[in-house]
Amino acid sequence: PPTFRDEGLRAAIEARRQGKVRYIGFTGHRDPAHHLRLIRKPFDWDTVQMPINLLDAHYRSFQKEVLPVCSERKIAAIGMKALAGGAIPKQLEIDAGLSRRYALTHPITSLVCGIRSRDELRQDLAMARSFKPVSEQEMAQLLAQTETPGHDGKMEPWKTTEYGSRYHREQHKGFE
Repeated sequence: PPTFRDEGLRAAIEARRQGKVRYIGFTGHRDPAHHLRLIRKPFDWDTVQMPINLLDAHYRSFQKEVLPVCSERKIAAIGMKALAGGAIPKQLEIDAGLSRRYALTHPITSLVCGIRSRDELRQDLAMARSFKPVSEQEMAQLLAQTETPGHDGKMEPWKTTEYGSRYHREQHKGFE
């Protein structure tokens, strides 16, 4: 019998055929290897969503492993977790606007931003309106600053812990 994954993709393709959706993609937080396995399946994905942040650069890096493949295959990359769940500004004291600029400097189509207040929304809008990519020098400094705290993935618990629901953890068995 077909698996959920087969049926899910068939349903998405049918929904696109019926004009209910335009794009089909997938998301994940845990391991770039999962993304690469799906990208290499015989299907032309429209989008792929993944964490893109200063910590990701140092452990199971989506930006190093998956982004180049997305660019090569012309798959729209959607970034998320630019602030690593708030850990970057709170624990590392790196400005949220700078952290988002870092993510947006990468070849992504869009960045999903969690916003908890109108002030955060205003801050993000101001950054977007005056967007300036992170320079190579800033990039090197930021990566050096985050290398030690990011080396083991502990500040990105979705990569290293029993993060999420039991159902989703079961889906990852066999991938690791």
